[in-house]
Amino acid sequence: MTKTVLITGAGGLIGSVLRNTTAERYNIRALSLDPIPGANAITADIGDLNASLAACEGMDSIVHLAANGSERASWDEVLPTNIVGTYNVFEAASRTGVKQVIYASSNHAVGTYDMERDPEIYHTGLPVVNHLVPVRPDGFYGVSKCFGEALGRYYADHRGLNVICLRIGWINRQNTPEGGIERIRAMWLSHRDCVQLIEKSLIADHVKFDIFYGISNNRPHFYDLEHVREIIGYVPLDGEDI
Repeated sequence: MTKTVLITGAGGLIGSVLRNTTAERYNIRALSLDPIPGANAITADIGDLNASLAACEGMDSIVHLAANGSERASWDEVLPTNIVGTYNVFEAASRTGVKQVIYASSNHAVGTYDMERDPEIYHTGLPVVNHLVPVRPDGFYGVSKCFGEALGRYYADHRGLNVICLRIGWINRQNTPEGGIERIRAMWLSHRDCVQLIEKSLIADHVKFDIFYGISNNRPHFYDLEHVREIIGYVPLDGEDI
């Protein structure tokens, strides 16, 4: 049976890549704050709980991408979408019987680790930052992503959802790390690896809650990839030599 999947933030870069590459494999419902083309596209604000409830109705899984994505955003800027909106998505998923939420977290949830050890951390070749390290956000955007991970843990433990949090590295429209600084090249995520990671997550019905890093097989890299390979079989096909 084909899964029904709601993508929030479907008009953004990852949402657009995902819609364009998975439409034949899933029944996609695309939610965006601004209108986007498509027969099954919804224009709505996840800051509105009622709108979130309507969007989640009948879905098997949610890929929650909608956010203020500025790493320099203030608390007031992340509050409406990254905090209130993320709560609304999880709560709406729980109320409407959605089975799984895949939450787009960020490297900024743990960004202080590499900020403190710049630049030597980019050359260790060791997975020094894994899913078990305490969160160390590097700004209010990172704080909001830590909140989403904690919220996901609560809804997994107490409200019956399966939740996967993806700490996404760095992805761009050009689909290349060329010209980037060492930190960016170490955490680069290609478009097809991003799609693979999300699709592997969508079929991971055995995962109640977990945190995975979303990077390509960059050499060397300092985010752990062994855990995600072992649990859901993600093996990145692309990579950048630093």
